[in-house]
Amino acid sequence: MTAAPTRPAPPPRPLARPSAPRPPATVTFGAIPQGAGHRVVLYGPGGSGKTTAATLAPGPVAFFDLDDSLPRLRNQLPDGVDVRVVDGITSWSGIRAALHGDGWDDVRTLVIDSATRAEELAVEHTLATVPHDKGHRVQRLEDYGYGKGFTHVYDVFLPLLGDLDQHARAGRHIILICHDCTANVPNPTGEDWIRYEPRLLSPASGKASIRLRTREWADHVLFIGYDVNVKDRKGTGSGTRTVYPCELPHCMAKSRTLAEPMPLERHDPTLWTRLLTE
Repeated sequence: MTAAPTRPAPPPRPLARPSAPRPPATVTFGAIPQGAGHRVVLYGPGGSGKTTAATLAPGPVAFFDLDDSLPRLRNQLPDGVDVRVVDGITSWSGIRAALHGDGWDDVRTLVIDSATRAEELAVEHTLATVPHDKGHRVQRLEDYGYGKGFTHVYDVFLPLLGDLDQHARAGRHIILICHDCTANVPNPTGEDWIRYEPRLLSPASGKASIRLRTREWADHVLFIGYDVNVKDRKGTGSGTRTVYPCELPHCMAKSRTLAEPMPLERHDPTLWTRLLTE
């Protein structure tokens, strides 16, 4: 048999010329920025005065009144408070569109009441816009598959914090009011315990936790708690309240300016004058 002719080897490719090195970027330095607004998470049990306290922040105070709290409190607010309600907000996209809109120039404090309700709108938005991996719509977060629903809501919610950062950089204070819940605290050095935390989604794995991410984002996480004395498994109190700005076994909290718990007095703006310092 006759051997098949061999094919000639292809000519060698020309070597690529090395690209010229880019000049190094120049780092610029400046002074510490001034005038940015504080980012506050305010949470506690229902009726503890969270909304009323927020109305006493530096005004004008713009409210996303998602819980419809202000109509019941309107006649109880002290004279002189300047509260303005953002009208027509019924959806997640509505919140974000309003934050990107015009008309905020003279607002000094922006309140979302509540972030817990805003998160529920984020869940509704997720179910309406994010399909299952197989392309169909789902009715519940669990229908996405194990843990995937929480991740989808986390991805939808997270840009809100960026929207609020833009307002903070413009000098506006941000207050996110949250309802409360109790949560188990893992303790590597001993037994776990239970404490109060803001009621935002937080899977047990810690991944895609809106609660933990919001805590990291905030300058202050403040817990409002009723003062209760416990003896022989019975609690007594007179309705007084305390604001906790520092981490304690019974509550998640932190603050960049306030170090000690302080009483919360009705219609007293002292909380904000002490907290919102540069």
